[in-house]
Amino acid sequence: MTAAGDPLTSPLAFVVGEVEGHVAEAGWDQPPQLFALVQTESLLRAEPQLAQSMGLLPGDPSSLTPIAQDPLGDGPLDEQLASLVFGADVLGVVLAHEVLVLPPSAEAALIVDPAAVAADHPERREVRMVVGVARGGNTSCVLRLRGDGEQADERVTGPDLAPALSAALLATLED
Repeated sequence: MTAAGDPLTSPLAFVVGEVEGHVAEAGWDQPPQLFALVQTESLLRAEPQLAQSMGLLPGDPSSLTPIAQDPLGDGPLDEQLASLVFGADVLGVVLAHEVLVLPPSAEAALIVDPAAVAADHPERREVRMVVGVARGGNTSCVLRLRGDGEQADERVTGPDLAPALSAALLATLED
């Protein structure tokens, strides 16, 4: 049995896993997707028809519901996130973002043309990072490493798998 404070069973970790599963259903090669997290009980009170159509039921007061946000614009992700600020009714945010990951041995080659090196490197891995943060500083991450025809996708979870992205998302919640 796990304790209520266990990061693997926290409401944030649960909703980040839910979002990752939802995004994974649509496959790979997707643009970044942003979700605002609201308290499910508040959503039920404020939008009873929407809650009913989504199949939400009253229950755990710490339950979070992800609400898809408008697509992010073009340009560097860090600049887009730096321009966002969520109001107090948003308890957290989740971002799903695909990146290429290279082995440490490729670092020297990145100085010349990082995008070209990453796209052509034989040991590159495609990774979908789903990173969630909550007011107060809690973080949760799910990484899905894309399999290659012979190998299935691999899924890794933990609170500190994308610290820079977590910090950028937490900054969107500052008052």
